[in-house]
Amino acid sequence: MDSLLRPLPSRERGFSAQKIHGGHDAADGAIKVCLYSHDTFGLGHLRRNLAIADQLLRSGGRFSVSLLTGSPVIRQWNLPPGLRVQPLPPVVKTGAERYASRQSGQPFGLTKGYREALILKLVEEERPDVFLVDHAPAGMNGELLSTLALIRNELPQTRTVLGLRDILDDPATVRRVWEEQEIPSLIEHAYDDVFVYGSERLFDVVAGYGMTAALAQRVKYCGYVVGRSRFEQLHGRANGAVCWNPARAAGRSVVLVTAGGGGDGQFLMRAYLRALRAQRTPDVHTVIVTGPLMPADQSAELHAATAGRDDVEIVAYTTDLVPSIRHADLVVSMAGYNTSVELLAARKKAILVPRSAPREEQRLRAKLLANLGLCAYAEPGPDLADSLATLVPAVLAAPPPDDRLWDAVDLQGADRVVAELDVVAADGGRSRVRGVA
Repeated sequence: MDSLLRPLPSRERGFSAQKIHGGHDAADGAIKVCLYSHDTFGLGHLRRNLAIADQLLRSGGRFSVSLLTGSPVIRQWNLPPGLRVQPLPPVVKTGAERYASRQSGQPFGLTKGYREALILKLVEEERPDVFLVDHAPAGMNGELLSTLALIRNELPQTRTVLGLRDILDDPATVRRVWEEQEIPSLIEHAYDDVFVYGSERLFDVVAGYGMTAALAQRVKYCGYVVGRSRFEQLHGRANGAVCWNPARAAGRSVVLVTAGGGGDGQFLMRAYLRALRAQRTPDVHTVIVTGPLMPADQSAELHAATAGRDDVEIVAYTTDLVPSIRHADLVVSMAGYNTSVELLAARKKAILVPRSAPREEQRLRAKLLANLGLCAYAEPGPDLADSLATLVPAVLAAPPPDDRLWDAVDLQGADRVVAELDVVAADGGRSRVRGVA
């Protein structure tokens, strides 16, 4: 494992890496937290990290927070006040463990080297009390290995924490991939704590992913993460505009169709429109949010398919979908982590349609929530339009789930992350169990 943690060479060319200002220097005594979000596909990792950052920055000045992110839309996003952001050159996932630079003609190796250098530079300069890594223990294509080596060998005060959503993929696939990539050994040597953004009662990551007894001792289940500001919006304690034209809805039931970033969501929207044509129900107003990452040709196709319809609106994207979720009568969505959690927080009627590749994560999550009685489930495939044509009117007409079902889901993840980081930062490196090279 020492060989995996050796410093790697890096180059800094071909990308403007200006920090996004809006943050401030750390106050004396503030716990310095650095968040890493690789963001190679979709918006899920960015949204989860921003929810955590928002909660940390609402904690009375106890924390200062910086974010390393590869999201291509970070400059368009509403950021929590006080957050310092270091953009990384964006890459896109092209397959299982395969990536390419989003900058046309830029070699991937050059992009990766520059990202790695920026990460090293920020961590070395800031010397954070906590380095919180989202989802990918080694980072995108191993880009964190040199930074983890730096922390392990030269920054004994920095606590390293791996944050995992509960469902990563089919458990057997996770165990196989982790074994092939030596991930258990990496976590054991490079991370002090593992935060799980989920509930042990709903999904046991220790058993599911075959974690050793040593790793199991570092696992802390935090609950599902939804930021406080978004939670307040979802429960009507904060205002926000919906993304559709209320006059066009004209008192009809509103069905909101969303696929997160939209990079792979056209299948859902095309199937929904076919279902809508089959239903011919005049009492429904449909709002389709294509997402900022949907290719232009796919968006144009959806616009063409809805031309002349007064019961369908297409919205390119919104940086704050929460008010629209709160006011919609039904949400038809893919089953990504953040959207699913926000639907749970809003106690919203929903039909979840998971993506079928490259991972089983969304399918497992959608089936789990459907089995709990918290949503309806539609299988992606050739019969999806027929399924939606049946489910949409049925779910709209059905009573909402019983409050006891909603209450059984732990949504206090952001609060618990703050509390846990208070503890681990105070502890620092004193209880580390990994060796030092």
